[in-house]
Amino acid sequence: MSAERQNARRLNPLFGTLALGFVVGAALTWALMPGPACSQTGCPLPAEPPLPIVSLTEIGFADMPGWAEDDQTLALMAFRASCAGISANPDRFVRFKGFGSPDAWVKVCAAAASADPASARDFFEANFRPARTHEGEAASGKVTGYYEPELKGSRAKSADYPAPVYARPGDLVTADPVAFRALLRGERLSGKVIDGVLKPYETRAEIETAGLQGRASTLLYLPSVADTFFLQIQGSGRVTLAEGGAVRLNYAAQNGQAYTAIGAALIAGGEIAKAKMSMQAIRAWLEANPERAAEIMNLNASYVFFRELPLDDPSLGPPGGEGVALTSGRSLAVDSRLYPYGVPVFVTAAGTGAGDFARLMIAQDTGGAIRGVVRGDIFFGWGDEAETAAGATNAPATFVVLLPK
Repeated sequence: MSAERQNARRLNPLFGTLALGFVVGAALTWALMPGPACSQTGCPLPAEPPLPIVSLTEIGFADMPGWAEDDQTLALMAFRASCAGISANPDRFVRFKGFGSPDAWVKVCAAAASADPASARDFFEANFRPARTHEGEAASGKVTGYYEPELKGSRAKSADYPAPVYARPGDLVTADPVAFRALLRGERLSGKVIDGVLKPYETRAEIETAGLQGRASTLLYLPSVADTFFLQIQGSGRVTLAEGGAVRLNYAAQNGQAYTAIGAALIAGGEIAKAKMSMQAIRAWLEANPERAAEIMNLNASYVFFRELPLDDPSLGPPGGEGVALTSGRSLAVDSRLYPYGVPVFVTAAGTGAGDFARLMIAQDTGGAIRGVVRGDIFFGWGDEAETAAGATNAPATFVVLLPK
Protein backbone atom coordinates (compact mmCIF):
# COMPACT_ATOMS: atom_id res chain seq x y z
CA MET A 1 0.00 0.00 0.00
CA SER A 2 0.61 0.66 -0.59
CA ALA A 3 2.73 3.13 3.42
CA GLU A 4 2.01 -0.39 4.27
CA ARG A 5 -0.82 1.55 4.88
CA GLN A 6 0.02 -0.55 2.94
CA ASN A 7 -0.07 2.91 1.62
CA ALA A 8 -0.52 0.52 -0.87
CA ARG A 9 -3.61 0.50 -2.81
CA ARG A 10 -4.89 -0.04 -5.99
CA LEU A 11 -6.78 -2.25 -8.07
CA ASN A 12 -6.82 -2.26 -11.79
CA PRO A 13 -10.58 -2.71 -12.14
CA LEU A 14 -10.55 -4.89 -15.17
CA PHE A 15 -7.93 -7.39 -14.18
CA GLY A 16 -8.37 -7.31 -10.43
CA THR A 17 -5.06 -5.74 -9.51
CA LEU A 18 -5.27 -4.70 -5.88
CA ALA A 19 -2.51 -2.06 -5.33
CA LEU A 20 -1.10 0.09 -2.83
CA GLY A 21 -1.16 -3.66 -0.02
CA PHE A 22 -4.81 -3.87 0.71
CA VAL A 23 -6.01 -6.19 3.46
CA VAL A 24 -6.60 -9.67 2.16
CA GLY A 25 -10.17 -10.67 2.88
CA ALA A 26 -9.50 -14.33 2.26
CA ALA A 27 -6.86 -14.29 4.97
CA LEU A 28 -9.33 -12.63 7.32
CA THR A 29 -11.89 -15.35 6.65
CA TRP A 30 -9.27 -18.02 7.23
CA ALA A 31 -8.14 -16.47 10.50
CA LEU A 32 -11.70 -16.27 11.82
CA MET A 33 -12.76 -19.82 10.93
CA PRO A 34 -13.43 -22.03 13.96
CA GLY A 35 -10.74 -24.59 14.60
CA PRO A 36 -10.57 -27.91 16.37
CA ALA A 37 -10.84 -28.23 20.12
CA CYS A 38 -7.54 -27.65 21.92
CA SER A 39 -5.96 -28.98 25.06
CA GLN A 40 -5.13 -26.81 28.06
CA THR A 41 -1.71 -26.26 26.56
CA GLY A 42 -3.33 -24.40 23.66
CA CYS A 43 -3.64 -24.85 19.93
CA PRO A 44 -0.60 -25.19 17.68
CA LEU A 45 -0.20 -22.40 15.14
CA PRO A 46 -1.25 -23.34 11.61
CA ALA A 47 1.57 -23.89 9.16
CA GLU A 48 2.71 -20.67 7.57
CA PRO A 49 1.69 -20.50 3.90
CA PRO A 50 4.81 -20.76 1.75
CA LEU A 51 5.97 -17.79 -0.25
CA PRO A 52 7.20 -18.09 -3.83
CA ILE A 53 10.97 -18.21 -4.16
CA VAL A 54 12.67 -15.44 -6.12
CA SER A 55 15.26 -17.20 -8.25
CA LEU A 56 18.00 -14.94 -9.62
CA THR A 57 20.23 -15.62 -12.60
CA GLU A 58 23.01 -13.11 -13.14
CA ILE A 59 23.34 -11.75 -16.68
CA GLY A 60 25.18 -8.86 -18.31
CA PHE A 61 23.81 -5.44 -19.20
CA ALA A 62 24.40 -6.36 -22.84
CA ASP A 63 21.87 -9.19 -22.36
CA MET A 64 19.06 -6.71 -21.57
CA PRO A 65 17.22 -5.58 -24.74
CA GLY A 66 16.32 -1.90 -24.46
CA TRP A 67 18.76 -1.12 -21.66
CA ALA A 68 21.09 1.01 -23.79
CA GLU A 69 18.15 2.95 -25.27
CA ASP A 70 16.50 3.76 -21.93
CA ASP A 71 17.16 7.19 -20.41
CA GLN A 72 17.66 6.37 -16.73
CA THR A 73 17.83 9.94 -15.43
CA LEU A 74 14.44 9.80 -13.71
CA ALA A 75 15.19 6.31 -12.43
CA LEU A 76 18.26 7.70 -10.65
CA MET A 77 16.19 10.47 -9.10
CA ALA A 78 13.58 7.95 -7.94
CA PHE A 79 16.33 5.72 -6.53
CA ARG A 80 17.73 8.66 -4.56
CA ALA A 81 14.28 9.16 -3.02
CA SER A 82 14.32 5.53 -1.87
CA CYS A 83 17.86 5.93 -0.54
CA ALA A 84 16.65 8.27 2.19
CA GLY A 85 14.78 5.35 3.74
CA ILE A 86 17.46 2.80 2.88
CA SER A 87 20.16 4.81 4.64
CA ALA A 88 17.92 5.28 7.69
CA ASN A 89 16.93 1.61 7.83
CA PRO A 90 19.30 -0.60 5.81
CA ASP A 91 18.20 -3.64 7.79
CA ARG A 92 15.14 -3.82 5.54
CA PHE A 93 17.31 -6.03 3.30
CA VAL A 94 18.14 -8.60 5.97
CA ARG A 95 15.07 -10.78 5.36
CA PHE A 96 15.41 -10.74 1.56
CA LYS A 97 17.82 -13.49 0.63
CA GLY A 98 20.04 -12.79 -2.35
CA PHE A 99 19.40 -9.06 -2.66
CA GLY A 100 22.65 -7.88 -1.08
CA SER A 101 23.78 -6.85 2.37
CA PRO A 102 22.61 -3.71 4.20
CA ASP A 103 26.16 -2.33 4.02
CA ALA A 104 26.24 -2.80 0.25
CA TRP A 105 23.02 -0.83 -0.13
CA VAL A 106 24.26 1.98 2.12
CA LYS A 107 27.39 2.26 -0.02
CA VAL A 108 25.51 2.30 -3.30
CA CYS A 109 23.15 4.97 -1.94
CA ALA A 110 26.17 7.09 -0.97
CA ALA A 111 27.39 6.77 -4.55
CA ALA A 112 23.97 7.74 -5.89
CA ALA A 113 23.98 10.97 -3.89
CA SER A 114 26.96 12.27 -5.84
CA ALA A 115 26.18 10.68 -9.23
CA ASP A 116 25.68 12.94 -12.24
CA PRO A 117 22.06 12.54 -13.46
CA ALA A 118 23.28 13.07 -17.01
CA SER A 119 25.35 9.89 -16.62
CA ALA A 120 22.72 7.82 -14.84
CA ARG A 121 23.39 4.70 -16.91
CA ASP A 122 27.09 4.87 -16.04
CA PHE A 123 26.16 5.00 -12.34
CA PHE A 124 23.93 1.94 -12.51
CA GLU A 125 26.41 -0.07 -14.56
CA ALA A 126 29.30 0.83 -12.25
CA ASN A 127 27.49 0.01 -9.02
CA PHE A 128 25.11 -2.84 -9.83
CA ARG A 129 25.05 -6.30 -11.35
CA PRO A 130 21.88 -7.40 -13.17
CA ALA A 131 20.02 -10.63 -12.39
CA ARG A 132 16.99 -11.99 -14.19
CA THR A 133 14.18 -13.05 -11.88
CA HIS A 134 12.06 -16.14 -12.31
CA GLU A 135 9.70 -18.28 -10.26
CA GLY A 136 10.54 -21.91 -10.80
CA GLU A 137 10.88 -22.36 -14.54
CA ALA A 138 8.80 -19.26 -15.32
CA ALA A 139 10.78 -16.15 -16.22
CA SER A 140 7.75 -14.33 -17.61
CA GLY A 141 4.86 -12.76 -15.74
CA LYS A 142 2.78 -9.66 -16.29
CA VAL A 143 2.41 -5.98 -15.50
CA THR A 144 -0.70 -3.87 -15.12
CA GLY A 145 -0.94 -0.11 -14.59
CA TYR A 146 -2.36 2.45 -12.19
CA TYR A 147 -2.55 6.23 -11.98
CA GLU A 148 -3.68 9.13 -9.79
CA PRO A 149 -7.10 10.38 -10.96
CA GLU A 150 -7.92 14.08 -11.08
CA LEU A 151 -11.39 14.77 -9.68
CA LYS A 152 -13.71 17.56 -8.63
CA GLY A 153 -15.12 17.64 -5.12
CA SER A 154 -16.67 19.74 -2.39
CA ARG A 155 -16.62 20.06 1.39
CA ALA A 156 -20.42 20.27 1.38
CA LYS A 157 -22.93 17.70 0.20
CA SER A 158 -25.18 18.86 -2.62
CA ALA A 159 -26.97 17.65 -5.72
CA ASP A 160 -23.73 18.17 -7.65
CA TYR A 161 -21.58 16.47 -5.02
CA PRO A 162 -23.59 13.68 -3.34
CA ALA A 163 -20.98 10.91 -2.92
CA PRO A 164 -19.01 10.90 0.36
CA VAL A 165 -15.34 10.00 0.73
CA TYR A 166 -14.78 8.59 4.22
CA ALA A 167 -11.77 8.82 6.49
CA ARG A 168 -10.70 5.74 8.39
CA PRO A 169 -13.50 4.70 10.78
CA GLY A 170 -12.76 4.81 14.47
CA ASP A 171 -13.91 1.22 14.95
CA LEU A 172 -11.78 -0.28 12.17
CA VAL A 173 -9.07 -2.45 13.72
CA THR A 174 -5.96 -3.50 11.81
CA ALA A 175 -3.65 -6.17 13.20
CA ASP A 176 0.02 -6.32 12.24
CA PRO A 177 0.87 -10.01 11.74
CA VAL A 178 4.52 -9.34 12.53
CA ALA A 179 3.44 -8.48 16.05
CA PHE A 180 1.28 -11.60 16.31
CA ARG A 181 1.56 -14.64 14.05
CA ALA A 182 3.52 -15.45 10.96
CA LEU A 183 0.20 -16.80 9.63
CA LEU A 184 -0.52 -13.65 7.66
CA ARG A 185 3.04 -12.68 6.79
CA GLY A 186 3.12 -9.64 4.59
CA GLU A 187 -0.63 -9.00 4.87
CA ARG A 188 -2.96 -6.93 7.01
CA LEU A 189 -5.87 -8.30 9.02
CA SER A 190 -8.76 -5.85 9.43
CA GLY A 191 -12.17 -5.96 11.06
CA LYS A 192 -14.01 -4.64 14.09
CA VAL A 193 -14.24 -5.88 17.66
CA ILE A 194 -17.69 -7.01 18.81
CA ASP A 195 -18.02 -8.49 22.30
CA GLY A 196 -14.28 -9.01 22.42
CA VAL A 197 -14.14 -10.87 19.09
CA LEU A 198 -12.56 -9.53 15.89
CA LYS A 199 -15.15 -9.85 13.13
CA PRO A 200 -15.27 -8.75 9.48
CA TYR A 201 -16.02 -5.11 8.76
CA GLU A 202 -19.05 -4.11 6.69
CA THR A 203 -19.00 -4.79 2.96
CA ARG A 204 -19.21 -2.11 0.29
CA ALA A 205 -22.94 -2.73 -0.13
CA GLU A 206 -23.54 -2.37 3.61
CA ILE A 207 -21.48 0.83 3.83
CA GLU A 208 -23.20 2.37 0.81
CA THR A 209 -26.62 1.48 2.21
CA ALA A 210 -26.24 2.45 5.87
CA GLY A 211 -23.27 4.83 5.82
CA LEU A 212 -20.83 5.20 8.70
CA GLN A 213 -22.63 7.76 10.82
CA GLY A 214 -20.68 8.56 13.97
CA ARG A 215 -17.86 6.17 13.09
CA ALA A 216 -16.04 7.86 10.20
CA SER A 217 -15.73 11.50 9.26
CA THR A 218 -16.54 12.56 5.71
CA LEU A 219 -13.51 14.19 4.11
CA LEU A 220 -15.42 15.60 1.15
CA TYR A 221 -18.00 14.75 -1.52
CA LEU A 222 -17.56 13.75 -5.16
CA PRO A 223 -20.00 14.03 -8.08
CA SER A 224 -20.86 10.32 -8.16
CA VAL A 225 -20.43 7.01 -6.39
CA ALA A 226 -18.57 5.85 -9.51
CA ASP A 227 -15.99 8.61 -8.92
CA THR A 228 -15.51 7.30 -5.37
CA PHE A 229 -15.28 3.74 -6.66
CA PHE A 230 -12.50 4.53 -9.14
CA LEU A 231 -10.70 6.66 -6.56
CA GLN A 232 -10.67 3.59 -4.31
CA ILE A 233 -9.39 1.44 -7.15
CA GLN A 234 -6.39 3.71 -7.70
CA GLY A 235 -5.74 4.41 -4.02
CA SER A 236 -5.13 8.15 -4.29
CA GLY A 237 -6.40 11.15 -6.21
CA ARG A 238 -6.12 14.89 -6.70
CA VAL A 239 -9.33 16.78 -5.99
CA THR A 240 -10.07 20.33 -7.12
CA LEU A 241 -12.52 21.77 -4.59
CA ALA A 242 -15.62 23.78 -5.47
CA GLU A 243 -14.69 26.09 -2.61
CA GLY A 244 -11.29 26.75 -4.17
CA GLY A 245 -7.93 25.05 -3.92
CA ALA A 246 -6.98 21.41 -4.30
CA VAL A 247 -6.10 18.52 -1.99
CA ARG A 248 -4.79 14.99 -2.34
CA LEU A 249 -6.70 12.00 -1.01
CA ASN A 250 -4.39 9.14 -0.07
CA TYR A 251 -5.10 5.55 1.01
CA ALA A 252 -5.58 5.21 4.77
CA ALA A 253 -7.17 1.79 5.31
CA GLN A 254 -9.41 -0.89 3.83
CA ASN A 255 -12.36 -2.81 5.25
CA GLY A 256 -10.72 -6.24 5.05
CA GLN A 257 -13.26 -7.64 2.59
CA ALA A 258 -12.12 -9.55 -0.49
CA TYR A 259 -11.74 -7.72 -3.78
CA THR A 260 -13.80 -8.76 -6.81
CA ALA A 261 -12.98 -7.42 -10.26
CA ILE A 262 -16.19 -6.01 -11.73
CA GLY A 263 -14.60 -6.02 -15.19
CA ALA A 264 -14.50 -9.80 -15.08
CA ALA A 265 -18.16 -9.86 -14.03
CA LEU A 266 -19.14 -7.57 -16.90
CA ILE A 267 -17.31 -9.81 -19.36
CA ALA A 268 -18.92 -12.94 -17.92
CA GLY A 269 -22.35 -11.31 -18.17
CA GLY A 270 -21.83 -10.36 -21.79
CA GLU A 271 -22.02 -6.65 -21.01
CA ILE A 272 -18.56 -5.79 -22.41
CA ALA A 273 -16.58 -7.87 -24.90
CA LYS A 274 -13.28 -9.11 -23.54
CA ALA A 275 -11.41 -7.58 -26.50
CA LYS A 276 -12.87 -4.16 -25.68
CA MET A 277 -12.38 -4.31 -21.91
CA SER A 278 -10.59 -1.37 -20.30
CA MET A 279 -10.96 0.94 -17.34
CA GLN A 280 -12.62 3.46 -19.65
CA ALA A 281 -15.07 0.82 -20.91
CA ILE A 282 -16.12 0.01 -17.35
CA ARG A 283 -16.75 3.67 -16.54
CA ALA A 284 -18.74 4.14 -19.75
CA TRP A 285 -20.89 1.10 -18.90
CA LEU A 286 -21.60 2.38 -15.39
CA GLU A 287 -22.62 5.77 -16.75
CA ALA A 288 -24.85 4.19 -19.41
CA ASN A 289 -26.52 1.82 -16.93
CA PRO A 290 -27.22 3.89 -13.77
CA GLU A 291 -30.01 1.55 -12.67
CA ARG A 292 -27.53 -1.34 -12.39
CA ALA A 293 -24.35 0.55 -11.49
CA ALA A 294 -24.69 0.10 -7.72
CA GLU A 295 -25.46 -3.60 -8.12
CA ILE A 296 -22.32 -4.14 -10.21
CA MET A 297 -20.01 -2.02 -8.02
CA ASN A 298 -21.28 -3.80 -4.92
CA LEU A 299 -20.02 -7.11 -6.32
CA ASN A 300 -16.70 -5.79 -5.05
CA ALA A 301 -17.05 -6.00 -1.26
CA SER A 302 -13.74 -4.20 -0.71
CA TYR A 303 -14.02 -0.58 0.47
CA VAL A 304 -11.16 1.90 0.89
CA PHE A 305 -10.85 4.78 3.34
CA PHE A 306 -8.69 7.86 2.83
CA ARG A 307 -6.67 10.55 4.52
CA GLU A 308 -6.37 14.09 3.24
CA LEU A 309 -2.95 15.47 2.34
CA PRO A 310 -1.94 18.89 1.05
CA LEU A 311 -1.13 19.14 -2.64
CA ASP A 312 1.83 21.44 -2.10
CA ASP A 313 3.80 20.34 -5.16
CA PRO A 314 1.61 19.12 -8.05
CA SER A 315 4.72 17.83 -9.84
CA LEU A 316 5.13 15.07 -7.22
CA GLY A 317 3.22 11.81 -7.21
CA PRO A 318 1.35 10.39 -4.19
CA PRO A 319 3.19 8.52 -1.42
CA GLY A 320 3.60 4.83 -2.20
CA GLY A 321 4.04 1.86 0.09
CA GLU A 322 7.65 2.85 0.76
CA GLY A 323 6.47 6.26 1.94
CA VAL A 324 8.18 8.25 -0.83
CA ALA A 325 6.49 10.19 -3.62
CA LEU A 326 5.94 8.02 -6.68
CA THR A 327 7.63 8.98 -9.95
CA SER A 328 5.57 8.81 -13.12
CA GLY A 329 6.74 5.96 -15.33
CA ARG A 330 9.56 5.00 -12.95
CA SER A 331 7.83 3.71 -9.80
CA LEU A 332 6.80 0.07 -9.73
CA ALA A 333 4.45 -1.73 -7.35
CA VAL A 334 5.78 -5.20 -6.52
CA ASP A 335 5.05 -8.04 -4.14
CA SER A 336 6.63 -6.53 -1.03
CA ARG A 337 6.84 -9.95 0.61
CA LEU A 338 9.38 -10.92 -2.05
CA TYR A 339 11.14 -7.68 -3.01
CA PRO A 340 12.67 -5.01 -0.77
CA TYR A 341 11.57 -1.46 -1.39
CA GLY A 342 14.14 0.57 -3.26
CA VAL A 343 15.51 -2.18 -5.49
CA PRO A 344 15.88 -1.14 -9.17
CA VAL A 345 13.94 -3.37 -11.58
CA PHE A 346 14.36 -3.28 -15.35
CA VAL A 347 10.93 -4.10 -16.77
CA THR A 348 10.44 -5.36 -20.29
CA ALA A 349 6.85 -5.67 -21.46
CA ALA A 350 5.18 -5.93 -24.85
CA GLY A 351 2.04 -3.97 -25.64
CA THR A 352 1.38 -1.87 -22.54
CA GLY A 353 -0.91 1.13 -22.67
CA ALA A 354 2.23 3.14 -23.39
CA GLY A 355 3.41 0.76 -26.13
CA ASP A 356 6.31 -1.65 -25.87
CA PHE A 357 8.06 -1.03 -22.57
CA ALA A 358 11.75 -1.40 -21.62
CA ARG A 359 12.47 0.82 -18.66
CA LEU A 360 14.39 0.90 -15.38
CA MET A 361 11.99 1.34 -12.48
CA ILE A 362 12.28 1.45 -8.70
CA ALA A 363 10.22 -0.81 -6.42
CA GLN A 364 8.39 1.76 -4.29
CA ASP A 365 4.85 0.48 -3.86
CA THR A 366 2.80 -2.68 -3.46
CA GLY A 367 -0.73 -4.02 -3.66
CA GLY A 368 -2.68 -6.90 -2.18
CA ALA A 369 -3.18 -8.54 -5.58
CA ILE A 370 0.36 -7.83 -6.75
CA ARG A 371 1.45 -11.33 -5.93
CA GLY A 372 4.27 -13.30 -7.47
CA VAL A 373 7.88 -13.02 -8.55
CA VAL A 374 7.29 -11.52 -11.99
CA ARG A 375 4.27 -9.35 -11.22
CA GLY A 376 4.18 -5.58 -11.14
CA ASP A 377 1.99 -2.51 -11.43
CA ILE A 378 3.39 0.47 -13.35
CA PHE A 379 2.60 3.92 -11.96
CA PHE A 380 1.79 6.07 -15.00
CA GLY A 381 1.30 9.39 -13.21
CA TRP A 382 -1.84 11.53 -13.35
CA GLY A 383 -4.10 13.12 -15.96
CA ASP A 384 -5.90 11.81 -19.03
CA GLU A 385 -2.84 10.31 -20.71
CA ALA A 386 -1.90 8.40 -17.57
CA GLU A 387 -5.47 7.15 -17.18
CA THR A 388 -5.52 5.88 -20.75
CA ALA A 389 -2.17 4.12 -20.41
CA ALA A 390 -3.01 2.54 -17.04
CA GLY A 391 -6.44 1.36 -18.12
CA ALA A 392 -5.07 -0.41 -21.19
CA THR A 393 -2.10 -2.13 -19.53
CA ASN A 394 -2.18 -5.86 -18.98
CA ALA A 395 0.97 -7.13 -20.63
CA PRO A 396 3.39 -10.06 -20.42
CA ALA A 397 6.63 -8.97 -18.79
CA THR A 398 10.09 -9.96 -17.60
CA PHE A 399 12.05 -8.48 -14.68
CA VAL A 400 15.77 -7.93 -14.20
CA VAL A 401 16.73 -6.67 -10.75
CA LEU A 402 19.89 -4.69 -10.12
CA LEU A 403 21.91 -5.92 -7.14
CA PRO A 404 24.69 -3.87 -5.53
CA LYS A 405 28.21 -4.95 -6.38
